[in-house]
Amino acid sequence: MTGLILDDEDGGLALLRESVASFAARHDGPSTFRNRRSSGADMDRATWTAMAEAGWLGLLLPEDLGGLGLGLPEQAVLSEALGRALVSEPVAQLAVFAGTLLTEASESAERTRLAEGLVSAAAIVAPAWQGRNGAAAPVEARAEGEGYVLSGTLEFVPAAGSATDFLVLARAGQEDMLLSVPADAAGLSHSLHPTLDGAQLGTLVLDATPVAAGKVLAGGNAVSAALEKAIAVTRLALAAEMAGIATRAIEQTVAYTRDRVQFGRAIAAFQVVQHRLVDMWSDAEFANASVVNAVETCTEEGGRAGDLAILAAKARAGDAAVTITRRAIHLHGAMGFTDDCDIGLYMKRAVALNATLGQPEELRLQFVARERAAA
Repeated sequence: MTGLILDDEDGGLALLRESVASFAARHDGPSTFRNRRSSGADMDRATWTAMAEAGWLGLLLPEDLGGLGLGLPEQAVLSEALGRALVSEPVAQLAVFAGTLLTEASESAERTRLAEGLVSAAAIVAPAWQGRNGAAAPVEARAEGEGYVLSGTLEFVPAAGSATDFLVLARAGQEDMLLSVPADAAGLSHSLHPTLDGAQLGTLVLDATPVAAGKVLAGGNAVSAALEKAIAVTRLALAAEMAGIATRAIEQTVAYTRDRVQFGRAIAAFQVVQHRLVDMWSDAEFANASVVNAVETCTEEGGRAGDLAILAAKARAGDAAVTITRRAIHLHGAMGFTDDCDIGLYMKRAVALNATLGQPEELRLQFVARERAAA
């Protein structure tokens, strides 16, 4: 398998891949997946801290906010390598999404505090902006004194149980706002719901929660622009991670079919198995190519062309990862359905990521609508 093929003149992307492989040798992804699931935790703090020490959490954050100031090629390579290793901590939601919101926010002491905490893992900054249908659903913000009082419910909040701060989407009158709300704020509560990939998503309830004026990170049109950019960049990271899952699932399946003997022959020698492996391989190659296309288009052109390429990549990689892992379980036979077999964990992670920020059908409809609107 080839994986993502991106220009790497200085060898930096290769070094990043090697660093993830070395990390995975010390922090086994499938074992962490199982341990987190059995304990009911929403993330593994030891793994998260180790990621911070590696500099991965601030990969896209600008240097003046304590990040590395790198770009989409580096993030895509990192996410793909994490997918291969099944390191399933919520990097896309807590580092990429939250980090993009902070990058686009207005300069302030609160923005600096959150960014520095995100980079060092001293703070777990969770974005809270979705309603029950997954679309943006700002809570009500009412001016009171020198600050605001927030009321409403937000769904699908990542790491809600571990979060130290939330980036909350709110609306005061006709104006959208992005506010920083500490997890211990008065009137704030949450409930957790287990997900298929062994993590937890939270429902956040704000009941007359007071927020100081200094906690406002952005307002007006800047909020929708920041949210759109965060969604796009995170979709690309998710697509890269799913491409990595798809690639690794094929590698594991090819190895298994070469070792598994039936009727005196390795099952990889049977033509029907070979045909299925070829179908899986081609799906993964198309997924990797779509991610590379999105990275290059965003880097070279940006704008509408970049947005369309990201929608295509997320849809393609999501379909590929889910289909390939399901076929891989089938080719593993009865043991593929057992919890001791890692291939099932890859499938569960693929399904969870595929559902995050839009299923393939929804993304394809968005692609067509945007393409027609610009015609």
